[in-house]
Amino acid sequence: MPRTLITGGAGFLGSHFCDYLLAKGHEVICMDNLLTGSLGNIAHIKSSKFSFIKHNVTNHIKIDGPLDYVLHFASPASPIDYLIHPIPTLKVGSLGTHNTLGLAEAKRAVYLISSTSEVYGDPLIHPQKENYWGNVNPVGPRGVYD
Repeated sequence: MPRTLITGGAGFLGSHFCDYLLAKGHEVICMDNLLTGSLGNIAHIKSSKFSFIKHNVTNHIKIDGPLDYVLHFASPASPIDYLIHPIPTLKVGSLGTHNTLGLAEAKRAVYLISSTSEVYGDPLIHPQKENYWGNVNPVGPRGVYD
């Protein structure tokens, strides 16, 4: 049975991935500090293959036992949230990514990081294609997420 860590697992995207992977037979470890995630998003999960850890990924992450996958979905992703929490957003994008990559390397796990189209900045085209370089202002209010 594959064992998967999902950071930001109590958020919108992460909670749906918890459901999906549990249905596929994974053991799922959901990690979230609940800054913008909600226990209500995972309250319906009643499985012995599911566990929740309240933890901020900007701090060192220790998971006992093997991991097959690390899915890094932790971050305030809407402008409303990341403008209220600019420093935590910067930290989860840098330190959180560093910590989850280090964990994946140590566990020899497959790694996936997810984001939203917000990383393109204030886009000049909609929808954005993968070859679009964006319209990012690194010192503007959106810069903490971009």
